[in-house]
Amino acid sequence: MAKTILQINYHFNVTPAEHIDLCNHVAEPIAATPGLVWKTWLMNEADHEAGGIYLFESREAAGAYLSGPIITALGAHPSISRVSAKFFDTNEALDAITRAPVNMTAPA
Repeated sequence: MAKTILQINYHFNVTPAEHIDLCNHVAEPIAATPGLVWKTWLMNEADHEAGGIYLFESREAAGAYLSGPIITALGAHPSISRVSAKFFDTNEALDAITRAPVNMTAPA
């Protein structure tokens, strides 16, 4: 079964350093999310835009994360606005050609 990519984008209204500090507080809880294989953090300092690309073992795990307490708190945080999320299926044959790191498994 193909893994699922979850892409989350949002805007922040604090300094980039303050935003990174906020992210430092949620990195461990995100890492402990069931079904999460990995996450890469995104930031465009000039436009005060940030987000992440997540690889989940399944669409169900990605959906549970998206509707869970971490993303609920993100959307309610006063320094965060315009949160958007999209799901994508991976293409294992093309991923293999371009060396995408999607054959990893979630930590036990």
